[in-house]
Amino acid sequence: MLKQLLNDETGFIISAELVLVATILVIGMIVGLSEIQHAVVQELNDVADAIGCVNQGFFYTGFSAAKSDSAQLKSFTNGSFFIDEFDDCDQNQCALVCDAPIPESPKVGGF
Repeated sequence: MLKQLLNDETGFIISAELVLVATILVIGMIVGLSEIQHAVVQELNDVADAIGCVNQGFFYTGFSAAKSDSAQLKSFTNGSFFIDEFDDCDQNQCALVCDAPIPESPKVGGF
């Protein structure tokens, strides 16, 4: 009975197959999730580009009112305007650059 137990390998084969299948599934899931992440980032980038293209410039004229019997001014409101200029980061024009690494200065006095 002990010899039969030592020669029995059926459980080992099933375990090895399960480990192989699980490893392949996990690797496939990592690749799939990475592709989903890239797709979501691209879509959010499109939304950011659309928001950056909105012209936020405006203007409105002033209003004034005078008394009907004289030319005396009753009330007035000044006009205003704002011109939306092109920003640096509109439509992905920002250049993110990594600086070169800077070594630490030597420690003096144990600090």
